[in-house]
Amino acid sequence: MKTPLADRVRPQTFEQVVGQQHLLAKGKLLNRMVVADHIPNMIFYGPSGTGKTTVANIIAGMTHKKLYKINASTASIKDIKEVIADLDTMLTAGGVLLYLDEIQNFNKKQQQSLLEYIENGKITLIASTTENPFFYVYNAILSRSTILQFKPLTAQDIEAAIFRAVVFLQDEMQGIPIHLQEGVARHIANTCGGDVRKALNVLEIAVFSTPPETSGDLLITLDTAMECAQNRSFQYDKFGDNHYDILSAFQKSIRGSDPDASIHYLARLVKAGDLPSICRRLLVIASEDIGLAYPTAITIVKACVDAALQVGFPEARINLAQAVLVLANAPKSNAACVAIDQALTDIDNIEIGEIPPHLKDSHYDGAQKLGQGQGYKYPHAYPNHYVKQQYLPDNIKHKKYYIAGENKAEQQAAQYHSTIKQQKE
Repeated sequence: MKTPLADRVRPQTFEQVVGQQHLLAKGKLLNRMVVADHIPNMIFYGPSGTGKTTVANIIAGMTHKKLYKINASTASIKDIKEVIADLDTMLTAGGVLLYLDEIQNFNKKQQQSLLEYIENGKITLIASTTENPFFYVYNAILSRSTILQFKPLTAQDIEAAIFRAVVFLQDEMQGIPIHLQEGVARHIANTCGGDVRKALNVLEIAVFSTPPETSGDLLITLDTAMECAQNRSFQYDKFGDNHYDILSAFQKSIRGSDPDASIHYLARLVKAGDLPSICRRLLVIASEDIGLAYPTAITIVKACVDAALQVGFPEARINLAQAVLVLANAPKSNAACVAIDQALTDIDNIEIGEIPPHLKDSHYDGAQKLGQGQGYKYPHAYPNHYVKQQYLPDNIKHKKYYIAGENKAEQQAAQYHSTIKQQKE
């Protein structure tokens, strides 16, 4: 059984790698380090299929280091110890390069087991991860490593890899011509979610499942490519960076009153089937970003969320779209969020003082002797249900946490508030 096409056609030089020119082009950081034969411990951070493993292989070859690979999703401390035990026999003139794939799957103890050998220089570590290393990699390793971010590949990058692979396949198949119908490469590139490995898998399936023409040539049609690619793929991991990036873009688009962008990011979340995260975020947005500017928004959103959770996908998409468009088109206010956060900050950072005695509970024997509740004025006994009295502790009695937003609902409430406060007791 052949190895996958992505492995057979794996680039052998930086020049053959598609994308990542911010790292690999002549004069760029990683290229300079390799040319100078100065390879520090590094962490490659980026989406799947963007060349992290390939670049590690190329570095090992260019620097004449012995490359040892471990996948953290299946390995254990025992595997690391076996590498260390073999160091004396594995050492070459160039040294040893340990490539640890998916380091986010190693816990703190497993990551700590590498430290001694990183510090004494017995190994040079290149770790790769699809997750934010500042969340998943042990601080001591972070501080000893250079972090290099691999960017998502563009459709043009992936098309270049596809055409290179076609040439490789033609040679592998003893020169049988392979023709891609117009639009095939672009369709594959657009549906693989920025993952060149997925794109090459689709190409390989298309080539080896297509019967030759009468001329002996292979013609890959757009219909064949669409059949092999199946559903469009995109980068999404409900516990990873992309999950939070999409949710962030989703909320910021609603906050920015852009209904089209809001629906776009909702569609991404719907496509991933992540109903709980969508519902939770919508409820947060209704209070954090719309709030008092449209107080009934939270009621509408709660109804839409309840409906979505009850009917499930695919129909839930309609309930969610209704909620999103209500929020995106609604007036905005973050006054409630700002007010509570400022109050919490004060509790943590300043001496807030005692509750005024007249506000304390007086519904128990002995409260009167303590002076609790004495002098309290009952607002409902006064005109407009308002009477002037102190509510904040003495230390912060002049604090103002709530500032009415510049919207109709809050300004009307502020005007009413101002009017009743001007009345005489």
